[in-house]
Amino acid sequence: MQKRTLGKNGLEVSAIGLGCMGMSFGYGPASDKREMTALIRQAVERGVTFFDTAEVYGPFTNEELVGEALAPFKGKVSIATKFGFRIENGKQAGTDSRPEHIRQVAEASLKRLKVEVIDLLYQHRVDPKVPIEDVAGTVKDLIREGKVKYFGLSEAGVQTIRRAHAVQPVTTVQNEYSLWWRQPEGELLPALEELGIGLVTFSPLGRGFLAGRFDANSQFGSSDIRSTLPRFTPEALQANQALTALVGEFAKRKGTTPARIALAWLLARKPWIVPIPGTRKLERLEENLGTAELELGPEDILAIDSAVAKITLLGGRYPEEVEKTTGL
Repeated sequence: MQKRTLGKNGLEVSAIGLGCMGMSFGYGPASDKREMTALIRQAVERGVTFFDTAEVYGPFTNEELVGEALAPFKGKVSIATKFGFRIENGKQAGTDSRPEHIRQVAEASLKRLKVEVIDLLYQHRVDPKVPIEDVAGTVKDLIREGKVKYFGLSEAGVQTIRRAHAVQPVTTVQNEYSLWWRQPEGELLPALEELGIGLVTFSPLGRGFLAGRFDANSQFGSSDIRSTLPRFTPEALQANQALTALVGEFAKRKGTTPARIALAWLLARKPWIVPIPGTRKLERLEENLGTAELELGPEDILAIDSAVAKITLLGGRYPEEVEKTTGL
């Protein structure tokens, strides 16, 4: 597995990480803990050194899973987790990045992850009630105390990133970015390049869409977040088949799979981009990791970009009221 460096302070991770959220939360009932523990360890055996979780996934159960699964590999892998939400009665209940809350979450995450230091600690979403300088300053103190190594932000706007970075260097920003969500190319990517900040991309396969797994007849249970997303209505799935057809055609030309084309496209954008596709299946994990062997040249990227530019996608990525809370 190839390695990539995020930020300027030496966080080196596998070129493809593993997003662990879906093992416990978000895409239907949680999977069997023993099976997911085995899958995480199989990822390590295949060269993955970068794992993503958060206290709110479950809540709490995903951190516990990741901590237990990776306990035998201390010092050999990097674990990213997140703070920034209030949790009430087992559910997410609005943002909370007050300094005292950040400290409480960090201490609890250390225990659940079974580690002495959190490798990468993100603010999960910007809290409009708390100045970002206070957030960055609190994480800076946690770094000084040896409880955190690196600071990250998720779905933050460029000005927020700059303000945070002036207080405590931001190692990486986590954002959705893929062939079906390219908004970061406008302001975010140029700013990250200027500041020397890495980009970790969640949902790099469009929550499975870019892998060609869904059509207008696909249905999602009530515990699957895709049941609430505008891009996963039957109408949107049908209208957006043009994109999956395009990715599928490029995959045929290269003798590979649509998922690998979508991930290789991301890896080719910048050397400081690390996608973290999630999965519950070993065959999907192996498919995703096989992307490292696929290289798309400049002519491939130009051809894909030119073709995608002609496609108009239907539906927002989140309901409007949720989308308003991102990019502050």
